[in-house]
Amino acid sequence: MLVDKFDRKIDYLRVSVTQRCNFRCQYCMPEKPFEWTPKEDLLSYEQMFDFIKVAIDKGIKKIRITGGEPLVRDDLHKLISMISSYKPDIDLAITTNAYLLKEQIFKLKEAGLKRVNISLDSLEKETFWYLSKRDALQKVLDSIEAALKAEVKVKINSVILKNINENEILNLYNFAKSKNIQIRFIEYMENKNAYIDLKTVPSSQIIETIKSKYCLEETNLPKSSAAKLYKDEDGYVFGIIEPYDDSFCKACNRIRLSANGDLIPCLYYEDSLNIKSSLHNKQKTENILKQVIDNRPEKNKWSHNKTAENTEISSRAFYFTGG
Repeated sequence: MLVDKFDRKIDYLRVSVTQRCNFRCQYCMPEKPFEWTPKEDLLSYEQMFDFIKVAIDKGIKKIRITGGEPLVRDDLHKLISMISSYKPDIDLAITTNAYLLKEQIFKLKEAGLKRVNISLDSLEKETFWYLSKRDALQKVLDSIEAALKAEVKVKINSVILKNINENEILNLYNFAKSKNIQIRFIEYMENKNAYIDLKTVPSSQIIETIKSKYCLEETNLPKSSAAKLYKDEDGYVFGIIEPYDDSFCKACNRIRLSANGDLIPCLYYEDSLNIKSSLHNKQKTENILKQVIDNRPEKNKWSHNKTAENTEISSRAFYFTGG
């Protein structure tokens, strides 16, 4: 069992298989040029799997494959199959923009994929293009249908931004509800790689917007959940993710592995240790894993209320850490 010094049980690993992405979302990497990362700079699937086996043996029960956009890396189903074969009952998921998902979903399901989280920030073609720089809304919607047809559990993630898509909160909610898919509204997480003029829509405003049509109550969320869960009068459950709220960190049960081998203790923090050179030695890998767990901070530095002591904006790129 992996437990940090704040008595948080760590049983969730996010693995970024690539920093590349075929979108250029305003809140993530709008100015980053399209590029190819040399393969020698990345962990191979076999190297990732060597670490994943150690992590599973130490108590990791949930693995999410991320990026960048994970589906732009060739043969992702091979890594999925390695993990699933090693531990068939593991909670194995990917987070994707879904542009390439329709063509790959059945192969991924066959390899052992159980769940998929799909980014969907707008149902309006023009707004979708503005946010992602891709005319891809229909492809994403088609991929959602394909995932449901493949009987892979789907969740939707929507980042809500002031004066951009805040008018779509109810439309996104109703779309997800009509598909019986849980939607999670995410407060924009400020970072140095994003478009500078973006402003978050606080969770309180999101809740009030939904309350204008539905009666809501907060549910008893699991201790390890990053989302506060609510349900409406029909029993439909949705989530709000509040990175600025202390409970976001109190419930954090995850660490992250980057595509180049950095093991990262916290989404915000810059501190990490690289595991690439240790993978030939299981004991060294276990020692690095333990050190990263020991180095986990109590909480991130995000805050709605900036102070003299709390003005830092994270320079960690979400396409590097995997969100």
